[in-house]
This record gives sequence, C-alpha cells and structure tokens, in this order.
Amino acid sequence: MGPLYHTVDGTYAGSLLSAVRDDNGDRSGMSGHNKWSTIKHRKGRQDAKRGRVFTKIIKEITVAARLGGGDPDGNPRLRRAVDEARGQNMPRENIDRAIKKGTGELEGVQYEELMYEGVGPAGTLILVEVVTDNRNRTAAEMRTLFDKNAGQLGQGGSAAWAFDQKGVVRVPAEAATEDQLFELAVGAGAEDLTLEAEHWVVTTARAELDVVREAIASAGIAVANSGLEQIPKTPKELGGKHGRQNLNILGL
Repeated sequence: MGPLYHTVDGTYAGSLLSAVRDDNGDRSGMSGHNKWSTIKHRKGRQDAKRGRVFTKIIKEITVAARLGGGDPDGNPRLRRAVDEARGQNMPRENIDRAIKKGTGELEGVQYEELMYEGVGPAGTLILVEVVTDNRNRTAAEMRTLFDKNAGQLGQGGSAAWAFDQKGVVRVPAEAATEDQLFELAVGAGAEDLTLEAEHWVVTTARAELDVVREAIASAGIAVANSGLEQIPKTPKELGGKHGRQNLNILGL
C-alpha cells in the first residue's frame, strides 16, 4: 500500500475557477464589462488564496510560540514560521500578535496539533496533520471525510509506520541552479534534491533541517518555506475516481 500525506489547517474548502468568454469563445473579444468582471474574480481568488496562506502561517506561529516560547532565536520552529511570514509580506504587527497569543500574553483562540491516520481508496495509507481550535468538531469532520470518500479513519499507528519524518526546504526554481543548490545543500548535510512544480525540494534528516536551511539562506538563495514533514516510504500514484477521493480527504 502506498501512503499520502498532507498538512491542513482544519478548514476544508473547494473553489470553482471559471473564465468569461464572448460568444465566439475568444478572450480577446470580451467586452469591457466582462474584462472587469474577470479581473475582479481573479483578484478575488488571489485575495482568498493569500488569506488562506496567512491564516495557516498565523496558526503555525501561534502553535510554535506556545510549544517552544516566543523568542525565534531560541525556537527554530518559530523562526521558520516567522521567516515564512516575512516572505509572504505579512505585517509585523500580525506576526507579533500571533506570537503573543501563543505565549499567553494576549487572549485568543487556542490551537492544538492533531494527527489523523486512515486508509483511503485503493488501500492508500493517509496521514492528515491538523491544527484546530476544536478537536471534537475536527474529529467528526475527518470521520465524515473518510467515510464519504471510500476511506476509513483508523487508530493511532495504523498508517504512521509507512512514513518517515524529514526536514524539507523549498526553494523557488528560479532562485538557484540544480548544481549550485545541490553542492550547497549536500555539503550542509542534505539527503536529496528534487524538482517539484516551481520549487526545488531539499530533503534532510530531522536534526539537519535548520543547518541546511541556514546554509542555503546564508548563500543569498531565497527559501520559500521549510519545516518537518511526513514523507511516504513507498509513494503511490492514483488517478481518476480514486485520485479525486484521496484529494477530497486531504482537503485539496
């Protein structure tokens, strides 16, 4: 059986993307009204996506501060989250407020991390890592997601054995060449370098994550994000109905 893994923030949502065309199917012939409508819709989608990214990062900052304290210099997880927030141009006051909520200096929603394990369609083993403010609500949502998509929510340990926790550093593909990044990352202790979509993905042992990340950043290479992730020992590719069902479970 092959495993899948994804990190979600406890909120599951789908989006429908559409484009406005004229009667001839030609984008260039759209009226001014339709062009403006398309621009508004596109901006709305971009703003919504940015909002989801901000929400996820704020939750990570809050949890990291609660678990390891509010000083980024002494809390590697918090430092990574703050760096990612800055990379997304998050206002400093938002970052500070999230840290203070985590340390208890400000009142706010209390988040906790939970891991759900189960079996999806075609015997796929699935881990879903959730940050939530209501474990009872989230447990019910996860059970429903698995049930509706030909899966079954399992007990602790039922799927985790099929994964290894690794450090992962993502670098924009245009920020460095493969040779440049490979030499730098491997020299700092990285285990692997692959290209996925628009990012180089550097994989490290848990203990080497921050060393490798700092080596890359110190060389002036932009880091998109970094953190600890569950990597499947035997990845399994799915398509068609089974693929869609697995994506539904993962909230994608």
